[in-house]
Amino acid sequence: MKSGFIAIVGRPNAGKSTLLNRIIGEKVAIVSSKPQTTRTKILGVKSGEDYQLVLIDTPGIHKPHNKLGRRMEKYIYTATQDIDALLYVVDCNIKPEETELEAEALSGLKASGVPVILAVNKIDTMPRLNLLPVLDRLKDLYDFSDIVPISAKEDENLDELFLKLKEFLPEGPKFFPDDTITDQPERQIVSEFIREKALRLLNREIPHGIAVEIEKMQKKKDGMYEILAAIYCEKQSHKGIIIGKGGAKLKHIGSLARADIERFLGAKVYLELWVRVKEDWRNRENFISDIGFE
Repeated sequence: MKSGFIAIVGRPNAGKSTLLNRIIGEKVAIVSSKPQTTRTKILGVKSGEDYQLVLIDTPGIHKPHNKLGRRMEKYIYTATQDIDALLYVVDCNIKPEETELEAEALSGLKASGVPVILAVNKIDTMPRLNLLPVLDRLKDLYDFSDIVPISAKEDENLDELFLKLKEFLPEGPKFFPDDTITDQPERQIVSEFIREKALRLLNREIPHGIAVEIEKMQKKKDGMYEILAAIYCEKQSHKGIIIGKGGAKLKHIGSLARADIERFLGAKVYLELWVRVKEDWRNRENFISDIGFE
């Protein structure tokens, strides 16, 4: 029996959460085209007869600009402690001038002292001949234990990557029951599904100022869940945008989120959303903790 922990790290928008979901085989992390979608570390578990791979998804490595950003930076640091390997994910469309940013991010991982596997993601978006110079450029950034070109979106080379990851698992017992796929509480996953839909439907200046809090989640006698959730934004002007004309935008967010929540819970869901303004909440330590960022 082999089991161990591998942290997934990289700069924003590299496709870390999509990769986690694909390897685990279930949606445990939300996905968006917006950078810094992941705000906390998310644990995903994949178990087999002779192995258990525990993957830790982390926020994108970036320079923090507020207290929430510093909390996210702390999650990255703690996720890279006491692990067996690191999986560093980079977008193959990286521009030459961005290479230095990757080198800077990688330099901060040396202290972990564990093997680093490089996953060059989104290869479905690039002709193979164009990929070769990118791989050549990236291989000199760090003493990688392995380099695997992949497409998380199209499931390309993920079997090869999975086999590579298993090689770094030490012998040991399973840490979780076989039916465990994540350590996240149901409420946290539900709130993230709602935030994901808001990220997709709202324009660029709003999403990072959004937080979701589940205020009530109760299973009724008939098996239906009643969920009441608040979407927080930082400005009064944003509230109307999130609600939309006649409440249309908020209803759309709720409709898309409810579909994911029902699949996850395996039950019908009554979902009610409303919007509240909490100015500069990303710099309010108590509020950040209250909505689940421990």
